Amino acid sequence: MYKIAVLASTNGTDFQAIVDEIQAGTLKNVEIVGLFTNRAKCGAVAKAEKAGIPVFAFKAKGKSREIFDTEMIEKLKELKVDLVVLVGYMRILSDKFVQAFPNQIINVHPSLLPKFAGGMDSNVHEEVLKSGEKETGMTIHLVNEELDGGKILCQKSCPVLPDDTPETLKKRVQNLEKKWYPRVIQDFADGKL
Repeated sequence: MYKIAVLASTNGTDFQAIVDEIQAGTLKNVEIVGLFTNRAKCGAVAKAEKAGIPVFAFKAKGKSREIFDTEMIEKLKELKVDLVVLVGYMRILSDKFVQAFPNQIINVHPSLLPKFAGGMDSNVHEEVLKSGEKETGMTIHLVNEELDGGKILCQKSCPVLPDDTPETLKKRVQNLEKKWYPRVIQDFADGKL
């Protein structure tokens, strides 16, 4: 069984898509060994609890990023995780964390990288709209020490419509994320990536 851990801080829309694909049997030989979070009351936690997935909540207050990440690294190593999957994880990983899992951390970003790199969540969609882009989308990439700078594994686009708001654009981009993130995870599990 291919073991993944999911890191999340927000609502868990993409997390739920991964859970649904595993439960439906379309994401094969993949097990979520835990949801790791820095926000014990986020939507992803509620979704994990409902699905019976263990939750590991780590408190960041009063800790350096390195100490916080070291605690997570130890637990991830204990669980023998094959892949670390970021879904709306609102912390920047330390170099130490990235180096502990070389080519084993993936992230989904709500734009067509390298455009709008470094932004998070709705502010990316706001920037896309302000810039007058006619197309946006999502990028799934390996995580390295450079913020949003790892190798691109999958990129899919969608139109930006004249009457779009950040919320309508976010929903369209999330539909791409929900479709393609499980497929990239399956490619890792199958040894294709």
